[in-house]
Amino acid sequence: MKYELDARRLLCPMPVIRTQNRVEELAPGDTLEVVCTDPGVVNDIPAWCRINGHRVLETREASGEITLLIEVGEA
Repeated sequence: MKYELDARRLLCPMPVIRTQNRVEELAPGDTLEVVCTDPGVVNDIPAWCRINGHRVLETREASGEITLLIEVGEA
C-alpha cells in the first residue's frame, strides 16, 4: 500500500524521526511518500534508509519541496 507523510516546515532531525516512526507502522513492500521542506533530507533520509534496510525509489524537488518515495524493507 502507499502512504503519505507531511514533514513540511520541520527541521533536522524531525523529518527523519517522523519518517522512522511512520515506517515502523508499515509492512515490508509498502511505500511511503515523504514531503519535506528541509533540504537536509536529500542526504539524511537516504542514509537512514540504507542503514535500516529500506529503499528510496524516487526523489523529486519542486517549488521548495522535496518528495521522497520510500519502499519499506524487512524489519
